[in-house]
Amino acid sequence: MKKKIFAIPLMGTLLLAVLTACSSKMGELSSDYFTVTPQVLEAEGGKVPATINGKFPEKYFNKKAVIEVTPVLRWEGGEAKGQTTTFQGEKVMGNDQTISYKMGGNYTLRTSFDYVPEMAKSELYLEFKGTVGKKYVEIPAVKVADGVISTSEMVEQTLETATPATGNDAFQRVIKEKRNANIMFLIQQANVRASELKNAKNFTQEAKAIDESVNKKITDIEISAYASPDGGLDLNTGLAEKRRDNTEKALGKELKKADIDAPVDANYTAEDWEGFQELVSKSNIQDKELILRVLSMYTDPEQREQEIKNISSVYKTLADEILPQLRRSRLTLNYEIIGKSDEELSRLAQTDPAQLSLEELLYAATLTDNRDEQMAIYRQATKQYPDDYRAYNNIGKLYYQQGDMASAESYYKQSLQHGDSPEANMNLGLISLKKGDTAAAEAYLGKASGAEGLNEALGNLYIAQGKYDQAVSSFGDLKTNSAALAQILAKNYNKARTTLNDMKQPDAYTDYLKAVLAARTNNPSAVTANLKKAVSAKPSLAKKAASDLEFAKYFTNADFMSIVQ
Repeated sequence: MKKKIFAIPLMGTLLLAVLTACSSKMGELSSDYFTVTPQVLEAEGGKVPATINGKFPEKYFNKKAVIEVTPVLRWEGGEAKGQTTTFQGEKVMGNDQTISYKMGGNYTLRTSFDYVPEMAKSELYLEFKGTVGKKYVEIPAVKVADGVISTSEMVEQTLETATPATGNDAFQRVIKEKRNANIMFLIQQANVRASELKNAKNFTQEAKAIDESVNKKITDIEISAYASPDGGLDLNTGLAEKRRDNTEKALGKELKKADIDAPVDANYTAEDWEGFQELVSKSNIQDKELILRVLSMYTDPEQREQEIKNISSVYKTLADEILPQLRRSRLTLNYEIIGKSDEELSRLAQTDPAQLSLEELLYAATLTDNRDEQMAIYRQATKQYPDDYRAYNNIGKLYYQQGDMASAESYYKQSLQHGDSPEANMNLGLISLKKGDTAAAEAYLGKASGAEGLNEALGNLYIAQGKYDQAVSSFGDLKTNSAALAQILAKNYNKARTTLNDMKQPDAYTDYLKAVLAARTNNPSAVTANLKKAVSAKPSLAKKAASDLEFAKYFTNADFMSIVQ
């Protein structure tokens, strides 16, 4: 029997010895029997996935053996275990994958680990637990891969320069306003009666008050003369034209008396079918819907008039209540209200903010780059107008940009108490991403439609979810660290290079990403040059680079090591 055993290849010999001994360290499997995809593990969307293709060699697996295989990611001071898979020999009654003693067998394990930063310097092992019947078989663990490239996790750092949404002001320096008045005419008459001349005088007095105001300016005056759509078209054309001329003459005299020099634009409409339709729609007259249907069916004015006259039951009502309102000249005064100057707004925001409206306060905050002054203005806005969400949101934005995420989150939540604003939701989505809570981030961003900068925020979410192509698309042509990170992860290296080179305010992470890009594109001199700049600006990046597997092939490079040590 022993001669037969020695005739078996060494691996089979080891397993048979294992199956006849209790707790003896035998049956070691070579790493050559395993391949892992990817060869160096990489974090994606907060997970570290791996696909392991393994093999039990011929005459290795005892027919009565059961072996449990568990992927384990080990690092200094800790480990994470994947899901265990069980295999059985040919004589074992069970539902697990059966491995032939004579032929051996291949298998595939798919596993995933929740990423933690310590995994950046780690190793993937397969651990085995074997039994033959009730006897334990010790099979040494086998290292199958290194890990973990954690470049995707840099999204938490690149988020520091993300742009939170601002609750924008609705301030308008120039507000356009208008005032209207009517001069009414009797049927088939065009003279301006004394009673109607009073309307022209009142209109002129209002225009004079506006003209004399220090913050108002008349732009023009319009005269629109009309005839009602009863009677012949030729008659109504002449009538409307005369009404225009007489109104322009009467109003001109009043404007001259008031010393108002404003352009006057006068025109006429022969038959006011549009006004007729509007008045009928708002009325409660009998057969209103029938009249409106006639207007929609016929475009010829004479045919329209005849069809409406045929509705004899309501024509008298139209003649008494609707048509007289259309015999008119409409006077329109167009003017502008001129707001305070930037200098005045800035001064009042500092010295007497109570004189400013909410929109003026919010706008005044945009007139300074001093964050302390901005903070003071926004705080004042919350005191004077405590029910508006925007100032709370904007205080949160200032804290975010200062790196005080706890205070930022507090003010964003206060903002939501005063309105479910897309801006505060988007910004809380960014905060959630900083915390690594992609589920909460997705929920907040789902309620941020319309927020300025939403695509950038979504790009960061897609990075965190491991959806790199979507992230690249969402960022578009933005030149940010996050956009470059997405492009590197999606292996769009040319676009990443352009993004990093075109950054207006590069920082240490910009240079670090340039070094990563250089490593991926085999540019050693660019690796060390950019890494040196990154570490100089932010010394803590030396420790990161020293264990970053993006630079694994530089760990023996003297220039590289001089930077990271």
